[in-house]
Amino acid sequence: MKPSMCGQQSGFTLLEMLVALVVLGFLMVGLAQGVRAGLTMWGAQARRVGETADLDAGARVLRRLLSGISLPPAGGTVLDASSAQKFEARPDSLTFAGDLPTGFGTTRRADITLELDQGRLVLRWAPRRHEFSTAPPREPIETELIRRVERFDLAYWGSPSPDEPAGWKSQWDRRDKIPELIRVRLGFAKGDRRHWPDLIASLQH
Repeated sequence: MKPSMCGQQSGFTLLEMLVALVVLGFLMVGLAQGVRAGLTMWGAQARRVGETADLDAGARVLRRLLSGISLPPAGGTVLDASSAQKFEARPDSLTFAGDLPTGFGTTRRADITLELDQGRLVLRWAPRRHEFSTAPPREPIETELIRRVERFDLAYWGSPSPDEPAGWKSQWDRRDKIPELIRVRLGFAKGDRRHWPDLIASLQH
């Protein structure tokens, strides 16, 4: 009689185990590379989203501030004396009296300046004084709107005088009349992938 095979145990050979380990190693390497690539892409996407959110928030604040510049409610074409003294429109900075957006404290009316400071677009403001006072003016509060800005260009649309056609001006010298539109252009360093479309705000006349 032939010996029974039921009592024999089957198993893997050394070669089969080596092959299985090599295949498992390749799978682990592929999985690790996939995870690393996914984390890299997630980090890059998170940075882009953060940068876009920074620009979106800055654009909302700028549009709210610029759109709030208005003539006095009396209906004339002349700014009140205090506002006229504060409306200074230059190619790279703008100073005016206006209303602050929600989130800038309890102060509503303020003396506001927008300008570029060491690669940062900043908003400087101080509470507006409506009464005469001999006390020294308060130090302005500074808020960073957008960082890593290389260029801040302003332009003003309107006709400063009746005999001058309306058009974009790099500077607005009249203090008794505000422009119809203000355009904001931002420039970033070479290689910066952020994009800023022209922001054009209509002023209240």
